[in-house]
Amino acid sequence: MAYYILDESKIISYLLSIDTLRSFFGTQKLEVSEIGDGNLNFVYIVRAVDVPKRALILKQAVPYLRIAGEGYPLSRERMTYEIRSLQIHNALISEHVPDVLYADEAMSVVVMQYLDEHIIMRNGMIDAVIYPDFAEHMGKFLAHTLFKTSSLYLESPEKRTMMAQFVGNSELCALTETFVFTAPYMEHETNEIDPLIEAEAKALREDDDFKVAMLGLKYRFMNQSDALLHGDLHTGSIMINAKESYVIDPEFAFFGPFGFDIGALIANLVMSWVSHFERSQDRDYQSWILETIAVLYEKFEKEFLRLWCEREQSALMEKGFIEGDGLAKYQERFMQDILQESLGFAGAKICRRQLGIAGVADIRSIEEPESRARAEKMALSIGTHLVKTYRSMRTITDLTDYLKEMR
Repeated sequence: MAYYILDESKIISYLLSIDTLRSFFGTQKLEVSEIGDGNLNFVYIVRAVDVPKRALILKQAVPYLRIAGEGYPLSRERMTYEIRSLQIHNALISEHVPDVLYADEAMSVVVMQYLDEHIIMRNGMIDAVIYPDFAEHMGKFLAHTLFKTSSLYLESPEKRTMMAQFVGNSELCALTETFVFTAPYMEHETNEIDPLIEAEAKALREDDDFKVAMLGLKYRFMNQSDALLHGDLHTGSIMINAKESYVIDPEFAFFGPFGFDIGALIANLVMSWVSHFERSQDRDYQSWILETIAVLYEKFEKEFLRLWCEREQSALMEKGFIEGDGLAKYQERFMQDILQESLGFAGAKICRRQLGIAGVADIRSIEEPESRARAEKMALSIGTHLVKTYRSMRTITDLTDYLKEMR
C-alpha cells in the first residue's frame, strides 16, 4: 500500500480494509479521537460507540517532527523500528509490552492493544501516586530485554541479524546525540532555558570537566552496541496502574550501551523526586521514589545475573571456557560498568531536560517561576554531579544516599 497520512476522516475505512481489525470490531459503529501528546507521532484511539471497551490504539509516523511541524523533516521510518522493537520485546517479556494487533511498515502504522485501565506514569507521579510493583516490573523488563538481545545470550549470527533490523535508525540516534549530549551545553537555537537559571546554564557551557565527561558518555552512546534498547525510556513511555506496567513508544529503538535505558528511567525518577520539593512537599512520597530507584536497579541486577548464570553458551561465553570464581569476578566487573554508565547517562538526561528542547512536565509545569527555578537548579546540580562522578560510584545507594544528603 502506498503511504498516505491518516486523519480522523480516513482511519475507520483504513482499519475496516484489514481483515483482522474488521473482525475485531465486527459490525459496531466506530468513533475516532486523536490522543497523542508526544513529540514525534500521531496517536488515535478507535472505539466501538456502543461498546467503548472494544477499542484499540493506532499510531502513525508522519514525515516530520510533530512537535516542530512540517518545517522540520524527519523520516517516518522511525515507525519501522518501533514496530520491530515492539515485536521483539513482546516475544521476550509480553507481560510488560502491549500486544501488536497489526503492523504496516509501508504505511508507518502500528495498531495496538488499548490499555484502558492504565495511565501515563508521569501523570500519576505528578499527582504523587505510589505504584508498589513498578520497580519489580521494570527491573525484570530491563533485565530480559537487555540480556536476551546481547552477546551474553545470542550467538554472533543471531545478534548481527537482529542488529541489521535497526541499523537504519540513525536519524533518531542523531537527535539523541544532539539534544541529550551536545546542544543543551552550548549556544543552540533549540534550547529552552528558563531565564532564572541562565547563570547555571552559562556555568555548564564553560565547564570543560563537565564537557569532557559528557563526550565520554556520548562516545559510548554512539559506539557501543550491547543490546536492543528502547532508546527513550522514561515515565512518559510507561502505561501503568497499581498492578501492571507496560512500556510503549520505542521509536528510538537501536542497539546501544546497556546503561542507557536504565539511566534514562532513573533520571526521570530523580526529576520526579526533585519536583515534589515544590509540588507536594510529601516526604513519604519522595522516600518511596528513592526506595524505588534502589529496588529497580537491584531487581535488574539480580535478574540479569540469574539469566546470565543460566546461559552456558553464547557469542561471548564459550561453554567450558570459564566458570566458578573466575566467572564471578568477570561478572562483578561487568555489572559495575553497567551501573556506572547508567548513572552517567542518568546525569546527562537530567541536565538536558532542564536546558534543552522537550523538558519534563514534572518540573516545567510548576507554575510559580521561582519555585520552578529552584527545582531546575536542584536537578541541574544532581545531573552535573552524576556526569562528573559516575565512574567513582560503586552501588546504586551511592546515588540514593547522595540524594538523601541533599534533602
